[in-house]
Amino acid sequence: MMTGPIDTQQKSAHVRRQVGLAIVGSGRIGSLRARLASEHPAVGFLAVSDRDAIAAGRLSELVGADFSTGNIAEAIGHPDVTAVVVATSEGEHVEAVLLALSLGKSVLVEKPIALTLADADRIVAAAAASDAELRVGYSRRFRRRYHVAKEQIVTGRMGTLLGGVARVYNSRSQALAMLGRNPGATPVVDALTYYVDLMNWFFEGRRLVEVSAVGQRGVLEAAGYQTDDLTWAMLRYDDGAAINLGVCYSLPEKYPALGHSARVELIGTDGVMLLDDDHTDQVMYSDHGVPHVYLPDHNVNAVFLSSGTPGDWALGEFIGPLAAETRAWLDHLATGKACQLATPQEARATLEATLAIERAAATGLTIRLPLD
Repeated sequence: MMTGPIDTQQKSAHVRRQVGLAIVGSGRIGSLRARLASEHPAVGFLAVSDRDAIAAGRLSELVGADFSTGNIAEAIGHPDVTAVVVATSEGEHVEAVLLALSLGKSVLVEKPIALTLADADRIVAAAAASDAELRVGYSRRFRRRYHVAKEQIVTGRMGTLLGGVARVYNSRSQALAMLGRNPGATPVVDALTYYVDLMNWFFEGRRLVEVSAVGQRGVLEAAGYQTDDLTWAMLRYDDGAAINLGVCYSLPEKYPALGHSARVELIGTDGVMLLDDDHTDQVMYSDHGVPHVYLPDHNVNAVFLSSGTPGDWALGEFIGPLAAETRAWLDHLATGKACQLATPQEARATLEATLAIERAAATGLTIRLPLD
């Protein structure tokens, strides 16, 4: 904790390196990462790529990139590229990550690390064998309230954590867009995963050993997707600590949240934290409508301000967890400064837990970890 002036001797010890960055995937998140990276002082070269060369070209023009291509391997292998952001859809992470690591280029890949444990294990093994570093983007870690919560835990103010609760709600419009992009990106694997990671981060040093869950179908199944509308799960760690997690991604299409509407509680031997992240303290109604951060042509009149999951545009600046996470990773590459992005081992453990939740909900059985 900083209590006085910055230690200039310690500050000067950080090595300053220039970063040559390739953005793989020119969709919503890739575009945000590219815009943030284009403004970072350590980024001396910026390449953008997408299987859709036209989309890559549009993004290149927007951010003033130095190189644009419809060939992802060409961007990753560019001699001026030293690090890579993989922002493709969930099912397309593996090959891009493996290629970058094989070339010794550090990677930030969007969550989840993969959609199967076999693919996750390939990535973890490649990261262990590479001189480069892999991190996985679980941006809830960089939402201010959760970052501050972690501080209370590591300083001992909560004592020993005994358990916790987290639940996240969202509208069916976002669930259908998510599933339409990739039917394997279910609300558990694609959204509840943030809160599995968050709890594993809070309960760092413990190992999940048991998962039970129940689910219910309706709205999403009627739309043609074999997945639950809501899922409630109970997870237990190896020291007996227990957490309850829930997700519902079938709220009405025009529900006022533009992203996650969440609540998190933590109980320790010496304290309790109640973290309200529903955004109901910032409500606006506008006859002009408010655009959704993820969904083109989706406007709502009533809105919970600041509820966009990655953050918000305000006065020409993008602010929020995705911005903080991107800058933290680039600072880490440029100076060696520590950062809180998930490691590949942490991301693999989170994926295993989400797959166990889905298996438990589908079978009605209590699932032991590790998974077979």
